[in-house]
Amino acid sequence: MSVTVFDIFLVVLAIILMLIGFIGCALPALPGTPLCWAGLLCRKFMTNSPFTWRLLIIAGIITIAVEIINNFVPAVFTKKAGGSRAGSIGSTVGSIAGVFTGQIWLIIFGSFIGAFAGELIHDYKDGQKALKSALMSFLGFITGTGLRLIVSAIWISIYIKSFF
Repeated sequence: MSVTVFDIFLVVLAIILMLIGFIGCALPALPGTPLCWAGLLCRKFMTNSPFTWRLLIIAGIITIAVEIINNFVPAVFTKKAGGSRAGSIGSTVGSIAGVFTGQIWLIIFGSFIGAFAGELIHDYKDGQKALKSALMSFLGFITGTGLRLIVSAIWISIYIKSFF
């Protein structure tokens, strides 16, 4: 099997995409799962690729579904807890704020802090409801992030196994 310069470029590109993608699964600002899928796409264009378009299309559909689910799960969990729109918005703002501060603890707990603050702004008299809503928002964030990490890990393992 001959390896071309283009193959080497695609391997390096795929590794970079998948590393950034895997890290991006925990960061609200980065499309982690789609970046890992793009790594699979790089493999398709390499010499002697075992990947079919069918595999990439199915993986792409799964990737899109995971990203959609990830964007709605925290809000759905917040609503299940009786939370308000303010709590859902606060959860999103808190998650994004964590990314911009660069503080890992704020990235992880930003959705909780934001949802709690949003609920208190909405109704400052009901701290118990605000806490319940914030906990459910955090659970939603963890669930969505976990799903993205699992799917991205599967894409990375498929990529690695394709060389053996």
